[in-house]
Amino acid sequence: MSKVIIFTDGSSRNNPGPGGWGVIIAQSQISDSKSKSIYVRELGGNEKSTTNNRMELMAAIDGISNIKEANDGLDITIFCDSEYVVKGITNWIHGWKKNNWRTAAKKPVLNKDLWIKLDECIAGKKINWKYVAGHSGNFGNERCDEIATSFADNKDVDLYSGTIENYKHRVDLAKFY
Repeated sequence: MSKVIIFTDGSSRNNPGPGGWGVIIAQSQISDSKSKSIYVRELGGNEKSTTNNRMELMAAIDGISNIKEANDGLDITIFCDSEYVVKGITNWIHGWKKNNWRTAAKKPVLNKDLWIKLDECIAGKKINWKYVAGHSGNFGNERCDEIATSFADNKDVDLYSGTIENYKHRVDLAKFY
């Protein structure tokens, strides 16, 4: 089985304002020789005028959409510092869909377009959603925040793509495998 660890974060300056999202995907792969390798990719993007919640949702969507599928199933864990995303996708979305995308107060669900996209992304996948406190020293959340804020500020950021052996946070990331 392939194990996937995803860290996500979103940022918006002045909320609403320029925004960005950051993602780290680490996926273990077992070769025919039964040796395990871990491939790491950092991703990010931005929008000119948006909200923090939209960027948090975009990070989750981007992370899940960029998983390299495996034939033997995936063990996926997503670490996210947005209670809005974690509670929304694990709890609230069921009621929203049942109530034609209305909240318990009968108001339209905010960010419905992204909730629908996220719901489509997770279809058929078993995902363990984990809330992590933001800015609390979690290396994945801190790095995703750096990526997201760089994109929000329209600054260049070097995104890593390669094996865990060459990743600057390899020691921190290896703890999850």
